Amino acid sequence: MIVVDDIHKHFGGFHAVDGASLRIAPRSITGLIGPNGAGKTTLFNVIAGVLQPTSGSVTMDGEDITGLPPHTLFYKGLLRTFQIAHEFSSMTCRENLMMVPGDQSGETLWNTWFGRRRIADEERALRAKADEVLEFLTIEHLSDHKAGQVSGGQKKLLELGRTMMVDAKIVFLDEVGAGVNRTLLNTIGDAILRLNTERDYTFVVIEHDMDFIGKICNPVICMAEGKVLAEGTLDEIKANEQVIEAYLGTGLKNKEQVSA
Repeated sequence: MIVVDDIHKHFGGFHAVDGASLRIAPRSITGLIGPNGAGKTTLFNVIAGVLQPTSGSVTMDGEDITGLPPHTLFYKGLLRTFQIAHEFSSMTCRENLMMVPGDQSGETLWNTWFGRRRIADEERALRAKADEVLEFLTIEHLSDHKAGQVSGGQKKLLELGRTMMVDAKIVFLDEVGAGVNRTLLNTIGDAILRLNTERDYTFVVIEHDMDFIGKICNPVICMAEGKVLAEGTLDEIKANEQVIEAYLGTGLKNKEQVSA
């Protein structure tokens, strides 16, 4: 689905992404791991159109999408979430979801005057869709709660719910487990697996929690110093000498420590 070919992203003399290439298969859940500063989030931002690459290309389903802005990629079904949730804090969880679909009739002045019935019909459909999403994510009890007042893990579930309000093809999740307790993290993992198996979602997940990566991701890609270092199953990645050195700066003698 996604082909990243020799992407470079430079900030002055700093090469945050330095010739990264990878492929994301349709209906896969790919884990992207690596030490801090490896270039993972910068690569996400380039793929998702938040940053323009210095060089290289990104294609989606054979179409060159290099440098397209996020709102264009949104309509193509490519979405991303952020390590820190970006909710509308003063709106309810239901309203946050209802805001997602674009080109709503109520967004034009003409329709607010002459298309009120159409707006009302759309809002009923969006409300029903939002309630279905909240139930799928097991947070229907938060429907009328202000989004800014729910926990960090619940905000991450709400961000995942936003991707369900449109026809998402591939979703990039940036540290979905950051600041989330184990119970909610398991709920998030179960939701990702269900979306993958039941609705054919493709996911790419940046995460430092190896237990979480091992539960939901195959393959796993490791980055270091802006490059793709290794790809395989989590067990293969854990046994890779280059990966061990990237994390610990040591050799095989510490392999058992990494695996543990």
